[in-house]
Amino acid sequence: MIAASNSGEAMNVRSRLVAALAVSWFSLQPAMAAEPRFIPLEVALGDASLNKVPFLLAADAGIYARNGLAVRQFLTPAAAAAASGSGVNVPRQYVRGDIANPPIGIGGASPTVYRVATDAAAVHRVALLTTESTVRNTIITTNAITRVEDLKGKRLGYSNPGTVTHIAALAFVKKMGWDPLRDISLMSNGNTLNRLKDDRVDGVLASAVAFSMAPELNLKLLVDLTPFNFPVGGSSVLAERNWLKDNREAAARFVKATVEAIALMKTDRAAFNAALTKWFNITDPLVQERMYREVDEIPREPYPAVEGIKHTMELYDSPEMRKHKAEDFYDSSFMTELDKSGAIDRLYQ
Repeated sequence: MIAASNSGEAMNVRSRLVAALAVSWFSLQPAMAAEPRFIPLEVALGDASLNKVPFLLAADAGIYARNGLAVRQFLTPAAAAAASGSGVNVPRQYVRGDIANPPIGIGGASPTVYRVATDAAAVHRVALLTTESTVRNTIITTNAITRVEDLKGKRLGYSNPGTVTHIAALAFVKKMGWDPLRDISLMSNGNTLNRLKDDRVDGVLASAVAFSMAPELNLKLLVDLTPFNFPVGGSSVLAERNWLKDNREAAARFVKATVEAIALMKTDRAAFNAALTKWFNITDPLVQERMYREVDEIPREPYPAVEGIKHTMELYDSPEMRKHKAEDFYDSSFMTELDKSGAIDRLYQ
């Protein structure tokens, strides 16, 4: 009788345990189902510039993960080499050269437009948002040049044809009333501080990273082009066009993450400095301070730079360029939807 009682009690215990486990399993199902599906995404950051800091923060602060993205982002060896020409040493672990065509690239919309119309091997990308819709370059010179007018007849360095710095150079020359073929020498591959120090150019069109370092190198900040409001398709989230057709959910998540990271950059100075230190090895507090002053120039609502794209198409007009419409190079729907939802405003409340 005692054995039978013990056996019955053991069966009851097992039954209660199985029931409890079943309840626990089913109670966990809603929570498990609510877990985000992480979408893998590779992102090329392009150059080492202020416009890239939001993407560094998105990785470091877990913003990508909160939006259901598993992002691997990197700089190309060419971008890292160009950065080193202005004194920025990108840690090797963030440099990769084994991905030729990632679905998302962070770079100029204007250069993309130019390449599609001039390079048979170009990848057609579409701007989903833009953080630089007007030229924000500063012309840096040696102290031998004291006035803007002194650049006439001299050498002004830019990156390559079709780039933001080339558009900036052409707009600046036009503003001065000069002939770009007779009154000044525009030098490609000439927009790093090393080119200036080596006397290969007399002035360079520099971004926030370079001009933040220039004073310590005894170089002159000759003129800030920001007030002129030259339209340009600057740093943008660029999605490969064919990929975008089948991956709009991933694109929407990436746009949302980017906007959230811009808000973090604007409101958390410590996070900004930490990203500069980790990704670009920029540790000088004074350089960090100068760069942070430029953060206000990045818009809260970074819609694609439509006017900048149109201006680029006009500037580099050709039979091939005329086969395209401006709409071929941007998609504002992701920003429009996010903006109308009130999500952007809530980030700053």
